[in-house]
Amino acid sequence: MSVEPVPTGFPRVTPYLCVDGAAAAIDFYVAVLGATERMRMPAPDGRIGHAELQIGDAVVMLADEFPEMGFRGPRAVGGTPVTLYVYVTDVDAAFAAALDRGSTELQAVKDEFYGDRTGQFEDPFGHRWNVATHVEDVPPDELEKRAQQAMGSMETGG
Repeated sequence: MSVEPVPTGFPRVTPYLCVDGAAAAIDFYVAVLGATERMRMPAPDGRIGHAELQIGDAVVMLADEFPEMGFRGPRAVGGTPVTLYVYVTDVDAAFAAALDRGSTELQAVKDEFYGDRTGQFEDPFGHRWNVATHVEDVPPDELEKRAQQAMGSMETGG
C-alpha cells in the first residue's frame, strides 16, 4: 500500500491559523466566508487543539493559542504581516457580514484594475482577509496598461 505525499482532500498549501478564541472564529468564518467545518479536535483543557474548515476548494486549519508551546495568535505577537485572499460569490455581502460581526475595515470594497471587486478587513481575532469577487476578465495587454496607470496614480497620490 502506497501513501500519497499530499493527503486526499488537501491542497498543497494550507494556511494554519492560531486563534485566541478558535470556537468563535469557526462560527465567524462559517457566517462570513461560507466555510464548512470539516473536523474539530478538542484539547483536554477545552481549547480547540485542531480544526479544519473547507472554504470552496481550500482548506484552512486552525487551533486555539497554546502559548506554552510557542503557538500564539496575531494579537499576542503584535499583529500579522499575512493577508488571506478569499474569493466569495458576493463580496459586498461578505464584507458587510464581517463588519457586522466585529471586523475592522482596512480597505473599503472597490473595483480593482485587475478585474476583482475586493475589500480588506481584520477579523475580531487579528487575522487579515481580502474578500473578492471576480467581476471582469481583463486581457493581458489591457491589464498591463491598467497596472501602469494604477501604479502611476499611487506615485502621484491620486
